[in-house]
Amino acid sequence: MTQPPHDEPTAQSPEELREQIEHTRHELGDTVQALAAKTDVKARAQEKAAEIKDQAAAKAGALKEQAALKAEQVKVKAAEAASRVQEKLPDPVKDRAVQAAGQARATTAQGLQTARGNRQLLVAAAAAGTLVWLICRKKR
Repeated sequence: MTQPPHDEPTAQSPEELREQIEHTRHELGDTVQALAAKTDVKARAQEKAAEIKDQAAAKAGALKEQAALKAEQVKVKAAEAASRVQEKLPDPVKDRAVQAAGQARATTAQGLQTARGNRQLLVAAAAAGTLVWLICRKKR
């Protein structure tokens, strides 16, 4: 038989001995479970993957927040710069810019109207082309 460990007192009665044995069984069971968990490579890999995924998600969230803050700072600086430029522009330049914007709007509106008119013409031409193709195909 083996000797009891030196750090534990020896049992004085059979009941104490049974308790020590039961305690030792529980400790041995816990140790076996811990060793089995360490040898389960698939489960450990899945746990590590989940941990890395969580870390990546947290980092992505932090980076997204930083990017949003930077974008807001850029917007503020751009607005300040635009304001400073407008303050320093001479009035004749401002007037010409307003005129150019108005002309651009008018030209765009005209282009849209022309495109709409041409769309009807294009659809009609496509229909005529299809009809000619069908007629030529039937003659063959």
